[in-house]
Amino acid sequence: MSSSGKQQQEIEVSGKEAGGRLDRVLAERSELSRTRLKALILAGEVAVGGRTVRDPSHKVHADDVIMVNVPEPEAAEPSGEDIPLKIVFEDEAIIVIDKPAGLVVHPAAGHATGTLVNALIAHCGDSLSGIGGVKRPGIVHRLDKDTTGLMVVAKTDRAHQALAAQFADHGRTGPLKRAYLAFAWGAPPRPKGTVDAPLGRHPTSRDKIAIRKDGRHAVTHWQVLERYVLERYPSPGSTGKASAPAASLIECRLETGRTHQIRVHLAHIGHPLMGDPVYGPGFRTKAARLPPDARAALEGLGRQALHAYLLAVQHPTTGQQLEFRSELPGDLARLHHSLVTSAATATDPPSGRPKKLSRTKG
Repeated sequence: MSSSGKQQQEIEVSGKEAGGRLDRVLAERSELSRTRLKALILAGEVAVGGRTVRDPSHKVHADDVIMVNVPEPEAAEPSGEDIPLKIVFEDEAIIVIDKPAGLVVHPAAGHATGTLVNALIAHCGDSLSGIGGVKRPGIVHRLDKDTTGLMVVAKTDRAHQALAAQFADHGRTGPLKRAYLAFAWGAPPRPKGTVDAPLGRHPTSRDKIAIRKDGRHAVTHWQVLERYVLERYPSPGSTGKASAPAASLIECRLETGRTHQIRVHLAHIGHPLMGDPVYGPGFRTKAARLPPDARAALEGLGRQALHAYLLAVQHPTTGQQLEFRSELPGDLARLHHSLVTSAATATDPPSGRPKKLSRTKG
Protein backbone atom coordinates (compact mmCIF):
# COMPACT_ATOMS: atom_id res chain seq x y z
CA MET A 1 0.00 0.00 0.00
CA SER A 2 1.46 3.38 -0.93
CA SER A 3 1.43 6.42 1.34
CA SER A 4 -1.18 8.04 -0.87
CA GLY A 5 -3.75 5.42 0.12
CA LYS A 6 -3.57 3.71 -3.27
CA GLN A 7 -2.84 0.03 -3.71
CA GLN A 8 0.07 -0.63 -6.05
CA GLN A 9 0.29 -3.58 -8.42
CA GLU A 10 3.59 -4.44 -10.08
CA ILE A 11 3.70 -6.52 -13.26
CA GLU A 12 6.78 -7.55 -15.25
CA VAL A 13 6.20 -8.11 -18.96
CA SER A 14 7.21 -11.57 -20.22
CA GLY A 15 8.78 -12.29 -23.57
CA LYS A 16 5.58 -13.70 -25.05
CA GLU A 17 3.71 -10.55 -24.03
CA ALA A 18 6.20 -8.24 -25.75
CA GLY A 19 4.56 -6.05 -28.39
CA GLY A 20 1.13 -6.34 -26.80
CA ARG A 21 -1.16 -3.45 -25.90
CA LEU A 22 -0.73 -2.13 -22.39
CA ASP A 23 -4.42 -2.46 -21.48
CA ARG A 24 -4.65 -5.99 -22.87
CA VAL A 25 -1.53 -7.22 -21.08
CA LEU A 26 -2.76 -5.73 -17.82
CA ALA A 27 -6.20 -7.27 -18.24
CA GLU A 28 -4.67 -10.72 -18.67
CA ARG A 29 -2.46 -10.33 -15.59
CA SER A 30 -4.76 -8.39 -13.26
CA GLU A 31 -8.07 -9.12 -11.56
CA LEU A 32 -9.35 -5.73 -12.70
CA SER A 33 -11.50 -5.49 -15.81
CA ARG A 34 -10.05 -4.07 -19.01
CA THR A 35 -12.52 -1.18 -18.80
CA ARG A 36 -11.33 -0.33 -15.29
CA LEU A 37 -7.69 -0.60 -16.33
CA LYS A 38 -8.25 1.65 -19.34
CA ALA A 39 -9.76 4.28 -17.02
CA LEU A 40 -6.73 4.03 -14.71
CA ILE A 41 -4.34 4.44 -17.65
CA LEU A 42 -6.18 7.52 -18.91
CA ALA A 43 -6.15 8.95 -15.37
CA GLY A 44 -2.36 8.67 -15.18
CA GLU A 45 -2.32 5.86 -12.64
CA VAL A 46 -0.12 3.53 -14.73
CA ALA A 47 3.63 3.80 -15.25
CA VAL A 48 5.90 1.73 -17.50
CA GLY A 49 9.56 1.74 -16.53
CA GLY A 50 8.93 4.61 -14.14
CA ARG A 51 7.28 6.77 -16.81
CA THR A 52 3.56 7.56 -16.69
CA VAL A 53 1.77 6.24 -19.77
CA ARG A 54 -1.73 7.48 -20.62
CA ASP A 55 -2.18 5.56 -23.88
CA PRO A 56 -4.05 2.21 -23.46
CA SER A 57 -2.66 1.04 -26.84
CA HIS A 58 0.96 1.62 -25.79
CA LYS A 59 3.11 -1.35 -26.88
CA VAL A 60 5.07 -2.96 -24.06
CA HIS A 61 8.47 -4.62 -24.25
CA ALA A 62 9.92 -7.71 -22.60
CA ASP A 63 11.06 -7.06 -19.02
CA ASP A 64 9.13 -3.78 -18.79
CA VAL A 65 7.97 -3.20 -15.22
CA ILE A 66 4.44 -1.84 -15.07
CA MET A 67 3.19 -0.13 -11.92
CA VAL A 68 -0.55 0.32 -11.46
CA ASN A 69 -1.94 2.58 -8.75
CA VAL A 70 -5.42 1.46 -7.75
CA PRO A 71 -7.28 4.04 -5.64
CA GLU A 72 -9.17 2.74 -2.65
CA PRO A 73 -12.85 2.20 -3.47
CA GLU A 74 -15.16 4.93 -2.30
CA ALA A 75 -17.59 3.77 0.34
CA ALA A 76 -20.29 6.10 -0.92
CA GLU A 77 -23.63 5.19 0.58
CA PRO A 78 -26.42 5.00 -2.00
CA SER A 79 -29.37 7.30 -1.51
CA GLY A 80 -33.05 6.58 -1.88
CA GLU A 81 -34.72 7.17 -5.23
CA ASP A 82 -38.41 7.16 -6.06
CA ILE A 83 -38.39 4.16 -8.39
CA PRO A 84 -41.65 2.18 -8.70
CA LEU A 85 -41.55 -1.34 -7.26
CA LYS A 86 -43.91 -4.25 -7.87
CA ILE A 87 -44.23 -5.59 -4.32
CA VAL A 88 -45.50 -9.16 -4.00
CA PHE A 89 -45.18 -9.48 -0.23
CA GLU A 90 -43.92 -7.33 2.63
CA ASP A 91 -43.83 -7.38 6.41
CA GLU A 92 -41.46 -6.10 9.08
CA ALA A 93 -38.77 -8.67 8.20
CA ILE A 94 -38.71 -9.17 4.42
CA ILE A 95 -39.92 -7.72 1.16
CA VAL A 96 -40.50 -9.76 -2.01
CA ILE A 97 -40.47 -7.87 -5.29
CA ASP A 98 -41.09 -8.80 -8.92
CA LYS A 99 -38.11 -7.21 -10.67
CA PRO A 100 -38.65 -5.73 -14.15
CA ALA A 101 -36.17 -5.98 -17.01
CA GLY A 102 -33.51 -3.28 -17.09
CA LEU A 103 -33.28 -2.76 -13.33
CA VAL A 104 -29.78 -3.30 -11.89
CA VAL A 105 -29.88 -4.85 -8.42
CA HIS A 106 -27.15 -2.86 -6.65
CA PRO A 107 -24.80 0.04 -7.45
CA ALA A 108 -21.69 -0.92 -9.42
CA ALA A 109 -19.40 0.53 -12.05
CA GLY A 110 -21.56 2.30 -14.62
CA HIS A 111 -24.68 2.03 -12.46
CA ALA A 112 -24.17 4.28 -9.45
CA THR A 113 -27.85 5.22 -9.29
CA GLY A 114 -31.23 3.98 -10.51
CA THR A 115 -30.81 0.54 -8.93
CA LEU A 116 -33.07 -1.72 -6.92
CA VAL A 117 -31.08 -0.77 -3.82
CA ASN A 118 -31.85 2.92 -4.41
CA ALA A 119 -35.54 2.05 -4.76
CA LEU A 120 -35.52 -0.10 -1.62
CA ILE A 121 -33.82 2.58 0.47
CA ALA A 122 -36.54 5.04 -0.51
CA HIS A 123 -39.29 2.51 0.21
CA CYS A 124 -37.97 0.90 3.39
CA GLY A 125 -36.04 3.78 4.93
CA ASP A 126 -33.94 3.03 8.01
CA SER A 127 -35.38 -0.48 8.40
CA LEU A 128 -33.29 -1.88 5.54
CA SER A 129 -30.64 -4.33 6.69
CA GLY A 130 -27.01 -3.28 6.30
CA ILE A 131 -25.27 -6.63 6.66
CA GLY A 132 -24.65 -6.82 2.92
CA GLY A 133 -22.56 -3.63 3.03
CA VAL A 134 -23.46 -0.05 2.25
CA LYS A 135 -23.88 -0.75 -1.45
CA ARG A 136 -25.90 -3.95 -0.99
CA PRO A 137 -28.15 -3.42 2.02
CA GLY A 138 -30.53 -6.31 2.50
CA ILE A 139 -29.49 -8.06 -0.72
CA VAL A 140 -29.04 -11.83 -0.27
CA HIS A 141 -29.25 -12.85 -3.95
CA ARG A 142 -29.45 -11.12 -7.29
CA LEU A 143 -30.81 -11.32 -10.82
CA ASP A 144 -29.07 -10.06 -13.94
CA LYS A 145 -30.11 -6.61 -15.11
CA ASP A 146 -32.29 -7.97 -17.92
CA THR A 147 -33.63 -11.04 -16.10
CA THR A 148 -37.10 -10.53 -14.66
CA GLY A 149 -38.79 -12.10 -11.69
CA LEU A 150 -38.91 -12.71 -7.98
CA MET A 151 -36.39 -11.51 -5.41
CA VAL A 152 -36.51 -11.45 -1.62
CA VAL A 153 -34.75 -8.73 0.38
CA ALA A 154 -34.06 -8.67 4.13
CA LYS A 155 -35.25 -5.69 6.15
CA THR A 156 -33.53 -6.60 9.44
CA ASP A 157 -30.17 -8.06 10.42
CA ARG A 158 -31.83 -11.18 11.80
CA ALA A 159 -33.74 -11.73 8.56
CA HIS A 160 -30.57 -11.16 6.54
CA GLN A 161 -28.66 -13.83 8.44
CA ALA A 162 -31.47 -16.37 8.13
CA LEU A 163 -32.06 -15.76 4.42
CA ALA A 164 -28.33 -15.75 3.64
CA ALA A 165 -28.08 -19.22 5.22
CA GLN A 166 -30.94 -20.49 3.04
CA PHE A 167 -29.36 -19.14 -0.13
CA ALA A 168 -25.95 -20.52 0.82
CA ASP A 169 -27.59 -23.98 1.01
CA HIS A 170 -29.42 -23.40 -2.32
CA GLY A 171 -32.22 -25.74 -1.29
CA ARG A 172 -30.01 -28.83 -1.18
CA THR A 173 -31.04 -29.59 2.40
CA GLY A 174 -33.12 -26.54 3.33
CA PRO A 175 -36.44 -24.95 2.39
CA LEU A 176 -35.28 -22.65 -0.43
CA LYS A 177 -36.72 -23.18 -3.92
CA ARG A 178 -35.90 -21.14 -7.02
CA ALA A 179 -37.07 -21.89 -10.54
CA TYR A 180 -36.77 -20.02 -13.82
CA LEU A 181 -38.58 -20.13 -17.14
CA ALA A 182 -36.16 -20.01 -20.06
CA PHE A 183 -37.02 -19.76 -23.76
CA ALA A 184 -34.17 -21.48 -25.57
CA TRP A 185 -33.19 -22.13 -29.16
CA GLY A 186 -33.91 -25.72 -30.19
CA ALA A 187 -34.72 -28.34 -27.57
CA PRO A 188 -32.73 -30.99 -25.72
CA PRO A 189 -33.61 -34.52 -26.92
CA ARG A 190 -34.29 -35.68 -23.36
CA PRO A 191 -37.16 -34.39 -21.21
CA LYS A 192 -34.90 -33.39 -18.33
CA GLY A 193 -31.31 -33.40 -17.21
CA THR A 194 -28.56 -31.73 -15.22
CA VAL A 195 -25.63 -29.55 -16.23
CA ASP A 196 -22.71 -29.94 -13.83
CA ALA A 197 -19.98 -27.65 -15.15
CA PRO A 198 -17.75 -25.24 -13.17
CA LEU A 199 -17.95 -21.55 -14.01
CA GLY A 200 -15.36 -18.78 -13.93
CA ARG A 201 -14.44 -15.55 -15.65
CA HIS A 202 -13.83 -15.85 -19.38
CA PRO A 203 -10.05 -15.88 -20.01
CA THR A 204 -10.14 -13.03 -22.54
CA SER A 205 -13.52 -11.32 -22.11
CA ARG A 206 -13.79 -10.12 -18.52
CA ASP A 207 -17.50 -9.35 -18.79
CA LYS A 208 -18.35 -12.95 -19.69
CA ILE A 209 -18.53 -16.20 -17.75
CA ALA A 210 -17.24 -19.46 -19.19
CA ILE A 211 -17.00 -23.17 -18.40
CA ARG A 212 -13.61 -23.57 -16.72
CA LYS A 213 -11.93 -26.54 -15.07
CA ASP A 214 -10.63 -24.21 -12.37
CA GLY A 215 -14.01 -22.48 -11.98
CA ARG A 216 -16.49 -22.62 -9.12
CA HIS A 217 -18.84 -25.59 -8.73
CA ALA A 218 -22.09 -24.94 -10.63
CA VAL A 219 -25.11 -27.21 -11.13
CA THR A 220 -28.34 -26.50 -13.04
CA HIS A 221 -31.27 -28.94 -13.21
CA TRP A 222 -33.51 -28.49 -16.25
CA GLN A 223 -36.81 -29.84 -17.54
CA VAL A 224 -38.40 -29.22 -20.93
CA LEU A 225 -41.96 -27.90 -20.52
CA GLU A 226 -42.83 -27.17 -24.17
CA ARG A 227 -41.27 -27.73 -27.58
CA TYR A 228 -42.21 -25.55 -30.54
CA VAL A 229 -42.09 -27.56 -33.77
CA LEU A 230 -42.80 -24.98 -36.45
CA GLU A 231 -43.77 -27.36 -39.23
CA ARG A 232 -44.90 -24.63 -41.59
CA TYR A 233 -41.48 -23.01 -41.45
CA PRO A 234 -38.85 -25.57 -42.52
CA SER A 235 -35.17 -24.74 -42.42
CA PRO A 236 -33.79 -23.10 -45.61
CA GLY A 237 -32.73 -25.73 -48.14
CA SER A 238 -34.76 -28.55 -46.57
CA THR A 239 -37.04 -30.61 -48.79
CA GLY A 240 -39.67 -31.46 -46.21
CA LYS A 241 -41.23 -30.21 -43.08
CA ALA A 242 -38.97 -29.30 -40.18
CA SER A 243 -38.99 -32.00 -37.51
CA ALA A 244 -36.64 -30.51 -34.93
CA PRO A 245 -38.11 -27.94 -32.55
CA ALA A 246 -37.18 -24.36 -33.38
CA ALA A 247 -37.35 -23.42 -29.71
CA SER A 248 -38.43 -24.71 -26.33
CA LEU A 249 -39.58 -23.57 -22.92
CA ILE A 250 -37.32 -24.98 -20.20
CA GLU A 251 -37.70 -24.83 -16.44
CA CYS A 252 -34.36 -24.43 -14.67
CA ARG A 253 -33.72 -25.02 -10.99
CA LEU A 254 -30.45 -23.96 -9.41
CA GLU A 255 -28.34 -26.06 -7.07
CA THR A 256 -25.76 -23.28 -7.03
CA GLY A 257 -26.09 -19.57 -7.73
CA ARG A 258 -23.28 -18.41 -9.98
CA THR A 259 -23.23 -15.32 -12.19
CA HIS A 260 -24.93 -15.99 -15.56
CA GLN A 261 -25.27 -19.65 -14.56
CA ILE A 262 -28.40 -20.58 -16.54
CA ARG A 263 -27.31 -18.55 -19.57
CA VAL A 264 -23.91 -20.24 -19.75
CA HIS A 265 -25.12 -23.75 -18.90
CA LEU A 266 -27.88 -23.78 -21.53
CA ALA A 267 -25.47 -22.41 -24.13
CA HIS A 268 -23.03 -25.13 -23.09
CA ILE A 269 -25.52 -27.87 -24.04
CA GLY A 270 -26.27 -26.17 -27.36
CA HIS A 271 -29.49 -24.37 -26.45
CA PRO A 272 -28.74 -20.74 -25.57
CA LEU A 273 -31.46 -18.41 -24.45
CA MET A 274 -33.43 -16.65 -27.13
CA GLY A 275 -32.50 -12.97 -27.26
CA ASP A 276 -29.24 -13.42 -25.33
CA PRO A 277 -26.73 -11.04 -26.97
CA VAL A 278 -23.76 -12.41 -24.99
CA TYR A 279 -24.06 -16.20 -25.06
CA GLY A 280 -26.33 -16.74 -28.06
CA PRO A 281 -25.23 -14.33 -30.81
CA GLY A 282 -24.53 -17.23 -33.19
CA PHE A 283 -28.24 -18.04 -33.21
CA ARG A 284 -29.39 -14.63 -34.45
CA THR A 285 -29.84 -15.95 -38.00
CA LYS A 286 -32.40 -18.43 -36.69
CA ALA A 287 -34.73 -15.54 -35.92
CA ALA A 288 -35.25 -15.06 -39.67
CA ARG A 289 -36.80 -18.55 -39.83
CA LEU A 290 -39.44 -17.81 -37.21
CA PRO A 291 -43.03 -16.98 -38.16
CA PRO A 292 -43.65 -13.22 -38.42
CA ASP A 293 -45.37 -12.91 -35.03
CA ALA A 294 -42.64 -14.83 -33.21
CA ARG A 295 -39.91 -12.92 -35.01
CA ALA A 296 -41.51 -9.58 -34.07
CA ALA A 297 -41.91 -10.68 -30.44
CA LEU A 298 -38.26 -11.73 -30.26
CA GLU A 299 -37.03 -8.52 -31.87
CA GLY A 300 -39.11 -6.51 -29.42
CA LEU A 301 -37.69 -8.42 -26.46
CA GLY A 302 -34.24 -6.86 -26.53
CA ARG A 303 -32.94 -9.14 -23.76
CA GLN A 304 -32.39 -12.74 -22.76
CA ALA A 305 -35.65 -14.67 -22.43
CA LEU A 306 -35.32 -15.61 -18.76
CA HIS A 307 -37.78 -15.14 -15.91
CA ALA A 308 -37.47 -16.13 -12.23
CA TYR A 309 -41.04 -17.35 -11.79
CA LEU A 310 -40.87 -19.37 -8.56
CA LEU A 311 -39.41 -18.47 -5.17
CA ALA A 312 -40.01 -20.33 -1.92
CA VAL A 313 -38.33 -19.42 1.37
CA GLN A 314 -38.83 -20.07 5.04
CA HIS A 315 -39.83 -16.86 6.79
CA PRO A 316 -36.82 -15.81 8.88
CA THR A 317 -38.81 -15.06 12.04
CA THR A 318 -42.08 -17.04 11.91
CA GLY A 319 -40.63 -20.16 10.28
CA GLN A 320 -43.59 -20.29 7.88
CA GLN A 321 -42.89 -21.67 4.43
CA LEU A 322 -43.72 -18.99 1.85
CA GLU A 323 -44.05 -19.67 -1.86
CA PHE A 324 -44.47 -17.03 -4.57
CA ARG A 325 -45.11 -17.34 -8.31
CA SER A 326 -44.82 -14.69 -10.99
CA GLU A 327 -46.63 -14.62 -14.32
CA LEU A 328 -44.56 -14.08 -17.44
CA PRO A 329 -44.03 -10.34 -18.01
CA GLY A 330 -45.63 -8.80 -21.08
CA ASP A 331 -42.66 -9.16 -23.43
CA LEU A 332 -42.12 -12.85 -22.63
CA ALA A 333 -45.87 -13.51 -22.65
CA ARG A 334 -46.00 -12.17 -26.21
CA LEU A 335 -43.09 -14.38 -27.24
CA HIS A 336 -44.73 -17.38 -25.59
CA HIS A 337 -48.08 -16.74 -27.25
CA SER A 338 -46.50 -16.35 -30.69
CA LEU A 339 -44.58 -19.63 -30.33
CA VAL A 340 -47.60 -21.52 -29.00
CA THR A 341 -49.91 -20.32 -31.76
CA SER A 342 -47.31 -21.13 -34.42
CA ALA A 343 -46.97 -24.74 -33.23
CA ALA A 344 -50.14 -26.73 -32.62
CA THR A 345 -48.35 -29.71 -31.07
CA ALA A 346 -45.07 -30.71 -29.50
CA THR A 347 -43.38 -34.08 -29.29
CA ASP A 348 -42.59 -35.82 -26.03
CA PRO A 349 -39.27 -37.64 -26.73
CA PRO A 350 -39.75 -40.64 -24.41
CA SER A 351 -43.05 -41.77 -25.95
CA GLY A 352 -43.15 -39.90 -29.24
CA ARG A 353 -46.76 -39.01 -28.55
CA PRO A 354 -47.86 -35.48 -29.43
CA LYS A 355 -49.22 -33.33 -26.64
CA LYS A 356 -51.22 -30.16 -26.76
CA LEU A 357 -49.33 -26.99 -25.92
CA SER A 358 -50.80 -24.81 -23.21
CA ARG A 359 -49.90 -21.57 -21.54
CA THR A 360 -47.43 -22.02 -18.75
CA LYS A 361 -48.80 -21.43 -15.29
CA GLY A 362 -46.43 -19.33 -13.28
